[in-house]
Amino acid sequence: MSNSGSYSGSTNTGGGWSGGPNVQPHAFDPYSEPELFRGVLTRRVFAFIIDVILLSIPVVLAVVFIAVFGLVTLGLGWALFWLVSPASVIWALVYYGATLGGPHSATIGMRVMDLELRTWYGAPGYFLLGAMHAVLFWISISVLSPFVLLVGLFNSRRRLLHDFVLGTVIINNSVRAPVGQPARTY
Repeated sequence: MSNSGSYSGSTNTGGGWSGGPNVQPHAFDPYSEPELFRGVLTRRVFAFIIDVILLSIPVVLAVVFIAVFGLVTLGLGWALFWLVSPASVIWALVYYGATLGGPHSATIGMRVMDLELRTWYGAPGYFLLGAMHAVLFWISISVLSPFVLLVGLFNSRRRLLHDFVLGTVIINNSVRAPVGQPARTY
């Protein structure tokens, strides 16, 4: 029997499966490049606040529009209020997917705070990864409340719970890091 699929816990493979053709080490080493992770948690909090403000502006404008439209139509337009909640979720998924999957691999708040999302092997983000990053973040923050930030204090890459699940890392973009291979091969 071949041992090409056995688990390897060595640090050079990132704790992944050995013997496969696509085994890659972690692109960002917190011990050789500590400046990539300096201040990342604090910056993530402020980036989140900026992004929530940017996400809420169109939602608030839509609510105001529906309220005024309801007054003009003598209450008939208020039936559109049921659309606000699903539209807000879709808007947030599109925002996070498009910005984290865009050329900067960062939301607008992350760009302001000089942060960038990368996969553990250094590739930039893509739309589905960005959307799933948002979904898992909101699930983890709903279940664990602000305690989700405690996970970042106990690991050297300052990754949160949803970063571990998705295999992503947030780096300090003010320090230029080499760009990894693209996540998609097509």
